Amino acid sequence: MEDQMENNESQQGARKITAQSQRQNLGALLQEFGQTRAALESELAKVVVGQRDAIREIFAAVFTKGHCLLEGVPGLAKTLVVQTIAKILDVNFRRIQFTPDLTPSDITGTTVLEEDAQGRRSFRFVEGPVFTNILLADEINRTPPKTQSALLQAMQEREVTVGGVTYKLPDPFLVVATQNPIDQEGTYPLPEAQLDRFMFNIKIDYPTLEEEERILTATTRGEIAEPQKLLNAKILLGMQKLVSAVAVSQYVVQYAARLTRATRPTDPSAPDFVRELVDWGAGPRAGQYLINGGKAFAAMDGRFSVSIDDVKAAAIPVLRKRVGANFQAQAEGMNADKIIAKLLETVPPPKIEKFVK
Repeated sequence: MEDQMENNESQQGARKITAQSQRQNLGALLQEFGQTRAALESELAKVVVGQRDAIREIFAAVFTKGHCLLEGVPGLAKTLVVQTIAKILDVNFRRIQFTPDLTPSDITGTTVLEEDAQGRRSFRFVEGPVFTNILLADEINRTPPKTQSALLQAMQEREVTVGGVTYKLPDPFLVVATQNPIDQEGTYPLPEAQLDRFMFNIKIDYPTLEEEERILTATTRGEIAEPQKLLNAKILLGMQKLVSAVAVSQYVVQYAARLTRATRPTDPSAPDFVRELVDWGAGPRAGQYLINGGKAFAAMDGRFSVSIDDVKAAAIPVLRKRVGANFQAQAEGMNADKIIAKLLETVPPPKIEKFVK
């Protein structure tokens, strides 16, 4: 009996030592992760001036296998940012310029009939540009819904079906789409079902005066820096696995769920201003993206647990296209961003129950 108790104690001690060792290893890996993220941003800054918040959000999506929708007026380096990130990560990159005459097969690929030297005919699948690691869907709202929907399966299942045959896409796979928010003539707005496939809706804003002066100086002198390749697809996959291992407490999960539900005007927990100003709110996928975004922000700072502030940092880019402001909101000068900001001030974090012996 005493021998059995000693064995149990030794096993428990061994498990504690193993768990402590794993935490130390994870902590060391996350510190290295944070340093790598800083190096990536430093290398990107050689080419792209400013846009720190947008770049941080794009990297957060990259590390959590999420897709991004970038919105901004022409000339704000949206394409340049994505191209440079692909160079630094050293992964395959392709760009599709979406136009009204683009067809689904121009994206996914097509099956062609070939004849060999002996006269035998066979079908061969020719891969489209979607077979890459980072796909830039430039001006995605310029093409009709039929062609836009060609990306739905690729974004969700990371595979495409052509001629009844399903083909897996490379891993990692990320779609970064851009759209111009001011030019609505000849465009086809993305339906809510497709918008929901994007993890982040990222706003690319005008640079500050100092940043614009730096841009003008560098570009007019022809001072174009060449970024170094710091990662590759294999290392990036490892970093994505590390981010998924970041701990999330039930306390943070409860807050993410409360914040998501508070965006729905029919939910009992929704504040009065949401009932008045919102037609429809976010679904459960938004909560998943809030937590994944929080994991990425925590890992990028070298921390191995997600905080409430990490979830708040992900709230606006995640919920921006998932909160439908109505006409009353527009009349009062309230858009989705302002409603979400007000929600972040209104929705309290869950109470922590006191431990009672």
